[in-house]
Amino acid sequence: MKKLITESLEYPNGAMYEEVYKAAKKKPDVSAYEFQGRKTKYRDFVRKIERTAASFSAIGIKTGDRVTICMPNTPQAVDSFYALNRIGAVPAMIHPLSAVEEIKFYLTETKSKAIVTLDIFYEKIRKAAELADLPVTIIVASIKDELPFPKNMLYPLTVKNKPAIDRRTENTIKWAEFIREGKKLTQLPERNARFDDDAVILFSGGTTGKTKGILLTNMNINALALQTGAAAGFSLDGLRMLSVMPLFHGFGLGIGIHTPLIHGGTCILVPQFSVKTYADLIKKEKPNVLPGVPTLFEALLRTRGLQGFDMSFIRGMFCGGDSLSIELKRKVDAFLREHNASIQIREGYGTTECVTASCLTPYDYYKEGSIGVPFPDTYYKIVKPGTNEKLPPNHDGEICISGPSVMKGYLDNPEETAETLRNHGDGRIWLHTGDLGMMDEEGFIYFKQRLKRIIIVSGFNVYPSQVENAIDVHPDVMYSCAVGVPDEYKMHKVKAFVVLRSGVEPDDRIREEILENCRRKVFRYAVPYEIEFRDELPKTLVGKVAYRVLEEEINETLKTSRS
Repeated sequence: MKKLITESLEYPNGAMYEEVYKAAKKKPDVSAYEFQGRKTKYRDFVRKIERTAASFSAIGIKTGDRVTICMPNTPQAVDSFYALNRIGAVPAMIHPLSAVEEIKFYLTETKSKAIVTLDIFYEKIRKAAELADLPVTIIVASIKDELPFPKNMLYPLTVKNKPAIDRRTENTIKWAEFIREGKKLTQLPERNARFDDDAVILFSGGTTGKTKGILLTNMNINALALQTGAAAGFSLDGLRMLSVMPLFHGFGLGIGIHTPLIHGGTCILVPQFSVKTYADLIKKEKPNVLPGVPTLFEALLRTRGLQGFDMSFIRGMFCGGDSLSIELKRKVDAFLREHNASIQIREGYGTTECVTASCLTPYDYYKEGSIGVPFPDTYYKIVKPGTNEKLPPNHDGEICISGPSVMKGYLDNPEETAETLRNHGDGRIWLHTGDLGMMDEEGFIYFKQRLKRIIIVSGFNVYPSQVENAIDVHPDVMYSCAVGVPDEYKMHKVKAFVVLRSGVEPDDRIREEILENCRRKVFRYAVPYEIEFRDELPKTLVGKVAYRVLEEEINETLKTSRS
């Protein structure tokens, strides 16, 4: 059998920013990140971190304070993230498209002293800060300030209805003025950072679906980046990463940003993804590593302009954030071969409670349906749901994870933390993921489904991902989503929402072929009683299919029909 697990690694005792500084000493003239054609070398990146850290200190941010970053993938967001770590403050990463009430919740939950955002989001940030009734300093940046000439001159013409920033309020400061405040400090004090210091707060529904802050340490983020480098199967030294996954997501932050930066690589910062510009982006930037969610790779398959284009420069393609169906993997692998890329797309699995990925498909080996093998120093255990009882190989149970990337805990929520992080009496702390899966004799992990997303049909468990795999095998299907519909007799029955490829019109023939595939691939209780074709399906902020939205639509329809 192939060697699948890397030996134990050595992990740093310090902070995240220190690992970036080490890379900068080795690669001072390499671009740390590139944004819209503007390059920032490592030596300049370190200066920007120091300067931004001084600015945070100048406005009163101290060690242990929390600061919300509500930004897309821009230089100011990256600079702020590491600058806060430099002074021992804790950034809380949130989606810039969050609604006012959501932002209010995040500010209140974290007790943030400041928030960094873009001018185009200022008005809703101002409203959220007022509702939170906290003394929050709003630091307002602009994409224009980081663009090279002549893009910086043309940018204002592309922005419609940009809100005016009210400088009459004491709590608002523009980025340029914020940076000037920092210049008043002659030198930042040295910091004796520890590996277990709080480093970042990310947000997730956790295992219960209720939004919670996830407190991660320097060790968690550094370990993830080092483990990813070790598990990659090729050296990340100096490679170019397409950083399209957002900073507020563990995948985007841990894999898309921190991993290349500590390996002396280059982050190609993409603030907004567009299928229309995807081909041009790949052609122009020639990234060596492409991390993304399944919807991004679906977009790759339908992107025009890559016919005959040599993509042999791609060394790694990593899929996470959602299940990669067997059929989508086959289609992407075929696409890579057609474009002279001698690799396979590789699936990772993890939760925000362990930053992001904690296992990965090996570089040159694949077991159908598997999500790979654990990262170095990461252990998996399958337990009987609701217990700590370990199950033997090839038995379905709850996935538990132990390792250096497992979170410190839920923010200010000891009860939920104790429920999710458990001591099994073996000297390890185990993260109970709330996900169903199994492990085979060779140590390969198989993800089945979120425990609560199981559809119970006449007492039988139906896993939506298996139904979706059976549907997606049809050549005219782009992607699908299976949900449970309440049924008085069966408890639930299965309904499928299907998006067809561009230009394909739904008809009875396609519907019947899909159903026939399902009849062949899943047991009869799992065959959808109804297939609804749609042009698009609702997505979450990170690009996953929002199955809960579809379930809510069904429930509302049922309520209306009964009334």
